[in-house]
Amino acid sequence: MKLSSPAKGGDAVAPLLPEFRPIAASNGDGGREASVPGAVFNLATTIIGAGIMSLPAAVRVLGVVPALFLVVAAAFLADASAVFLLRYAGSGGAAPFSYAATMGEAFGRVGSLALHVCVGLTTAGTLTVYLVIIGDVLSGSQSEGVGHIGVLQEWFGERWWNARAVALLFTAVFIMLPLVLLRRVDSLRFTSAISVLLAVVFMCISTGMALYALFHGATETPRLLPDFGHMSSIFELFTAVPIIVVAFTFHFNVHPIRAELSKTSDMMVAVRISILLCSVIYAAIGFFGYLLFGESTMADVLSNFDRDTGSPIGSLLNDAVRLSYVLHLALVFPLLFFSLRISIDELLLPRASHHASDTCRFVLLTVLLLGFIYTASILFPSIWTLFQFFGSTTAVCVSLIFPAAIVLRDVEGISKTRDKVVASAMLALAVVTSSIAIGSNIVSHLGGNRE
Repeated sequence: MKLSSPAKGGDAVAPLLPEFRPIAASNGDGGREASVPGAVFNLATTIIGAGIMSLPAAVRVLGVVPALFLVVAAAFLADASAVFLLRYAGSGGAAPFSYAATMGEAFGRVGSLALHVCVGLTTAGTLTVYLVIIGDVLSGSQSEGVGHIGVLQEWFGERWWNARAVALLFTAVFIMLPLVLLRRVDSLRFTSAISVLLAVVFMCISTGMALYALFHGATETPRLLPDFGHMSSIFELFTAVPIIVVAFTFHFNVHPIRAELSKTSDMMVAVRISILLCSVIYAAIGFFGYLLFGESTMADVLSNFDRDTGSPIGSLLNDAVRLSYVLHLALVFPLLFFSLRISIDELLLPRASHHASDTCRFVLLTVLLLGFIYTASILFPSIWTLFQFFGSTTAVCVSLIFPAAIVLRDVEGISKTRDKVVASAMLALAVVTSSIAIGSNIVSHLGGNRE
């Protein structure tokens, strides 16, 4: 398949970058047009990642009411920013129609470069987190000073082949590599559907276990509001906010998925269905996960699932929850990897001509990036720190700051007053929240080192 057709004048400036054009006009893909359900599954899969795993901890810090309010607010902001990106894509008549091109129209080469750097860091960091979580579930981990045995050790005991490095290597080579070698986003629609289904299964099992524990009096009363008496500073609240922001970061895949649909209106329908679906899943997982584990809820809630929850079939359900979520992350992995590869390719070869038969470069870049992520997952196992950092910086830029800046820049003069008001509020909220979160994280980290 040709992932980008030559620009006018024969100069294709975005290798591996899908263009915003009718599928029927492309070559090598059989003219097949992507469907709205396929776009919904791919978008929902992009949104639902490890955010589910972190939301119960965010609810524990914020309290039920503020946390659920933030989920709803983040969903509305995600919808508004997606609308901005689709409306302003190619407004100046430039091709390809992409997030990077839109940033380039507004801010020049510096804008598109900043976008690629932020997307690269966000996706690389998130994919590293995915492998860390998979390694934790399969081979065990240390979380908040407590050891957690992995599923493979629980079933088979300590073996060389279920050590963390070996288990992750097997997963990367035999599960993820075949999927990340696919060049068309819509080719992942079936695996995305399975991924969303697994997230729903995770939600249903967690909800069922929480209700069972509630009916048997084995749960704590959930806090509706933050417990300021146990906080060293009110700024601790903001350390949980980036987790929710990261959970709704899907903007780097908006244009690649849109490129395989025939109409922008279809994409907006897909975006809104996906955001609504993910909001319901996030709210349920966050609330019932916190209800189930109470103040013992860990930053990695999967670590809680090796404990006795009071269910007669607790061990089986715990393993089912952990393994279903591991498979879910493995199926989310290729969608984020798709955007990572686009950004790195554009950064390294911004003016390279595209050749449909340039399989060597495509495969080499794929293998190198996958190898880098695997290595990083072995060296940096602290998922909470990674989520806080990327949620406070690059993910906020990709999901809120850049879309708002495009509207306020308004190089084509198409912004309405309402657009600028929403964009200004989005930008102010993103900058203030991000700054406080970064400062709070630094203070907490320094305080932890002194202890």
